[in-house]
Amino acid sequence: MKIEFAPLSVPLQRRLQMASVLQWVFSFLCLAQCCTAAFIALFFTRFWLVSALYAAWWFLDREKPSKGGRRIHSIRNSIVWRYMRDYFPITLVKTAELDPRQNYLMGFHPHGVLAAGAFLNFCTEASGFSTLFPGITPHLMMLSLWFRIPFFRDYLMSGGLVSSDKESASYVLRKLEGGNLLVIIVGGAQEALDARPGSCTLLLKNRKGFVRLAIEHGTPLVPIFSFGENDLFEQVRNPKGSWLRCLQHRLQQIMGISLPLFHARGIFQYSFGLVPHRRPIYTVVGKPIPVQRKHRPSNEEVDQVHQKYLNELSKLFEEHKAKYNVPEDRHLEFI
Repeated sequence: MKIEFAPLSVPLQRRLQMASVLQWVFSFLCLAQCCTAAFIALFFTRFWLVSALYAAWWFLDREKPSKGGRRIHSIRNSIVWRYMRDYFPITLVKTAELDPRQNYLMGFHPHGVLAAGAFLNFCTEASGFSTLFPGITPHLMMLSLWFRIPFFRDYLMSGGLVSSDKESASYVLRKLEGGNLLVIIVGGAQEALDARPGSCTLLLKNRKGFVRLAIEHGTPLVPIFSFGENDLFEQVRNPKGSWLRCLQHRLQQIMGISLPLFHARGIFQYSFGLVPHRRPIYTVVGKPIPVQRKHRPSNEEVDQVHQKYLNELSKLFEEHKAKYNVPEDRHLEFI
């Protein structure tokens, strides 16, 4: 006999959506510190063996983030991510087919404050990635720093995150069987400092390493623009040249991560807090740009492919901006 459950009430659904977003924000802001503290604290308790055994495992497994990671499908398919998807909501939009016999390198734009669209679309199945792109396995690159944190590194790898170094990228792109997708948030941590509602400024003009990587492996480039990514949070004003921006850049050079001073709404009020606004995100995946393989491309060859990528990204933005309520007079700006 088939058992049918009554649908959840709207207020309960909204509470679960809020809870899912809170745990995601917490995981980025506090979980790494909590994991480090727990790892150290256990050494001073009768459960010290847990940390000792994990330390041994950590040493043996230290290369895994650069070797494709270790995804756990039950975590990628968790209902928590579906509630998070519905909170904004977040939609993955397909514009072209991807051949599962090939590998691809995707450039994700913009970074936003916490890269919500990149995480939910490529590190979970909430938006139906495997249904839209059958036979393709996504890998999202993240700063190597985060994979040095005990316990937290395993949580990151469970969703398909890999270390953001050349060795890690090459490992994914040189797989002969194909069907692998490497996603790079090209603007990185520095671009997050310019993430605010309505911003269309991308840190891309002189970022060409991902293009060189694609040429060296003969991997097609795929541009992605995530409409609404910058609209989730407000940010304390930090114009270039201000003391705050200089401090943020200095801290980024020291720690490798940027520290945008963001705010949005609270749990029970809408004026201030760290909970993102309920604003839709549409992540549009463009068509592949063929790339001719060359082991050591010249700067001119890299520049040529890079310009083609900029043109295709601009075209993708212009073709879809009207659907997602972007003003007609607003265009991408590359810095």
